[in-house]
Amino acid sequence: MQAASQHLSPRDSFFTPAETLERELEVKKSRFIARAGLVRDREEALAFVESGRADHPDARHHCWGYLVGNPSTAASAAMSDDGEPSGTAGKPILNVIQHKGIGDVIVVVTRYFGGIKLGAGGLVRAYSGATQKVLADLALTEHRPRRIHPLCFDFSREQPLRHWAEQHDARLLDVEYGPQVSARLSVPLEYEDELQAFLGAQNIARLGEPEPR
Repeated sequence: MQAASQHLSPRDSFFTPAETLERELEVKKSRFIARAGLVRDREEALAFVESGRADHPDARHHCWGYLVGNPSTAASAAMSDDGEPSGTAGKPILNVIQHKGIGDVIVVVTRYFGGIKLGAGGLVRAYSGATQKVLADLALTEHRPRRIHPLCFDFSREQPLRHWAEQHDARLLDVEYGPQVSARLSVPLEYEDELQAFLGAQNIARLGEPEPR
């Protein structure tokens, strides 16, 4: 697990949540409970929001923002004020997420109203502060884009292939034994050139086009 301030690897790596975490902020007797976690598409994001509603059914607001994909070129992003004045909740949440540079992440901030109105500026600061608090403590992991290569090779090539995989953070998947060995190899994009050279030297054949992952 790494901190978002560290440098990233080549080929558009980025940091994603390694856990689901909850932190709470109290402002003038209102409770702001921020929950952050990993989501990979809109469907997962909305399910995450509903999970928050189920855990806090008596809360007045469940405001949220999410960003899917690489934070510098997000595949999708969305937000919701969930009944708070327009622009005072969802936008501050999403702004903090974008500033942190984390991808595949959602933050849901649940508010229990404490009886004292905060005003637009107070709400923006509260939702931003709750989001900052949970993301500051959130454990992260580095997402490295990969490709899956379907391979076919002689038994004598399996150990050299496994050794190469260990050295290059690659993963050998779905290994099947017949007259020859067939398998799928998951490889970080930054090692594509090294992989092509290795396959040629070892006379290992690809069974089809690689799949992005």
